[in-house]
Amino acid sequence: MECLGVHLLDDLVGCDAELLDNSFYISQIMVEAARMANATIIHKHFHKFKPQGVTGFLLLSESHISIHTWPELGKAAVDFYSCGDIDARAARDYLVDRLKATNSNTQEIIRGSLNA
Repeated sequence: MECLGVHLLDDLVGCDAELLDNSFYISQIMVEAARMANATIIHKHFHKFKPQGVTGFLLLSESHISIHTWPELGKAAVDFYSCGDIDARAARDYLVDRLKATNSNTQEIIRGSLNA
């Protein structure tokens, strides 16, 4: 099916709490994940919450990658939306590994069918 884009919604569980609370680390691995997906970063923004947690966003020429973390729960929610020719699954797999997730639940949504 031809479509406008693919949206991966990923819930990561069992992650390392210290890593989830480190905004510098989160920024670094998000940028590397985008590179692994062959995406072009236009802008990035990350915010560290008090007392804990990080949220971040990479604006891509192909769309976006975002993350929100809950260190106290060992969880992260990650979105990969691609309307271009990038490998969002490679980015997802990299983040699962780098955050030391024990499990991940991915939903894949096809956006904007060109056939309907």
